[in-house]
Amino acid sequence: MRSHPRGILIVLEGGDGAGKTAQARILRSSLETKGYKVHPTAEPSRTAVGRLIRRNLLQTEKMLPEVEALLFAADRFLHLQSEIRPALAAGKVVVCDRYMYASFAYQGAQGVNLNWLREINRFAEKPDLAIYLDVPPEMGLKRIRRKKSLLEKLQLQRQVREEYLKLVRAGELVLVDSNQPIERVSEAILALVERRLRELRV
Repeated sequence: MRSHPRGILIVLEGGDGAGKTAQARILRSSLETKGYKVHPTAEPSRTAVGRLIRRNLLQTEKMLPEVEALLFAADRFLHLQSEIRPALAAGKVVVCDRYMYASFAYQGAQGVNLNWLREINRFAEKPDLAIYLDVPPEMGLKRIRRKKSLLEKLQLQRQVREEYLKLVRAGELVLVDSNQPIERVSEAILALVERRLRELRV
């Protein structure tokens, strides 16, 4: 199995229905087939704060976006401490379904100051590669079969997409068109990841 002394952090971002979870699963399988040790994870995480977010914030109670941002940041801090950093220290490739950019996009779309969002997430490691799966919000929401969360509203999703595209233009995220067959999306993601691994000499 391949490993790297400090591990590699890969993040998949995108609006709801963009296919992040499925693509994270495919990427994990592809990397493991190539001999890499992979640690899959997601945000909200499995920490106590992450469970609180899933149970209350996303399903039953809409809070002020600043409070949302602080809760997500608290979950991210615990997630890094309990899961991501230990996996990186073990030399694994960490594939994370959502990370700090989701806070920049979702709470930023609700009017929260981006500089403040960056400040409360200052503790978070910068990923080695952050990929944004882009899909029109109308299409993304149609893909969702389960009960939609409180943040899965069309107008909000349109603004979330704009915030993500700003991060793409700033060079923080790499865009992959997710409005195409799942196999083509996974091929594009794997190509980006393999190129980054080569750059890092992994």
